[in-house]
Amino acid sequence: MACRGATMVALLLAAVAATCARAQLHDKFYSESCPSVEDVVRKEMVRALSLAPSLAGPLLRMHFHDCFVRGCDGSVLLDSANKTAEKDAQPNQTLRGFGFVERVKAAVEKACPDTVSCADILALIARDAVWLSKGPFWTVPLGRRDGSVSISNETDALPPPTSNFTVLTQLFAAVNLDAKDLVVLSAGHTIGTSHCFSFSDRLYNFTGMENPSDIDPSLEPQYMMRLKSKCASLNDNTTLVEMDPGSFKTFDTDYFKLVSKRRGLFHSDGALLTDPFTRAYVQRHATGAFMDEFFADFAASMIKMGNANPLTGSQGEIRKKCNVVNH
Repeated sequence: MACRGATMVALLLAAVAATCARAQLHDKFYSESCPSVEDVVRKEMVRALSLAPSLAGPLLRMHFHDCFVRGCDGSVLLDSANKTAEKDAQPNQTLRGFGFVERVKAAVEKACPDTVSCADILALIARDAVWLSKGPFWTVPLGRRDGSVSISNETDALPPPTSNFTVLTQLFAAVNLDAKDLVVLSAGHTIGTSHCFSFSDRLYNFTGMENPSDIDPSLEPQYMMRLKSKCASLNDNTTLVEMDPGSFKTFDTDYFKLVSKRRGLFHSDGALLTDPFTRAYVQRHATGAFMDEFFADFAASMIKMGNANPLTGSQGEIRKKCNVVNH
């Protein structure tokens, strides 16, 4: 089984290699300038996740949020004195792990000063977050450079958890991702947690009536009641709920089982059942019989997303610290 899975991954990754090459990204980018970069990143990841395994989901999410806005350029990491950067925008208010990224960057800088971009470090962190959660491993094409612009209102490009299928496909298409990438990458929700306010409209305010009976009819009733027992009202801004109850620290196909039973946490999860192609994909992988296939698909889609409009060559810079541009 493992060999067959590795073959699937190799074939699918070869299919996206040409695209990465056009963008000057390749897996041997630091082979001479910083050959130890992946070992340095992984050492920090192993240490962090052994202490806080729930950090894997947020770190994966951070890479997503970086790539959907201005491409994968590390702009989500930048601070702003007047709170107008991407990380200050509402969709990014719940991101976690910024301090950890700085710690990894410092370790990489110690090994290879002024060489590896924060954007590349985010891509490596995301891969290791998945792999260390028992998910697939893939070779990350590298060579991104860091941007110097981060604007809060540009986070409109991020797919909201309240999105329907049409909105989701439009936002994914904007970064050259298709319907297959949408359903595959949505399964990143198999690890991590979410705040109640990201989905509580499905429980109390689905049509704008703001009362306990104003529920999303597409949500499975028993699951809805379980969520209501955790999220007491629309005003709950602190409670965290597992996105994949029972295995939220393990990267697996249980996400598809939940979505197929109308137990996807977000409206965007449920939206996958409204399109024939994505519904068929969900139902196929809900069986749990095609884990290798899904792992290969996820690896390929992550590489494709990681190739979203990167800065390369002489573009951008290599930040010394991820939260500030160089001076």
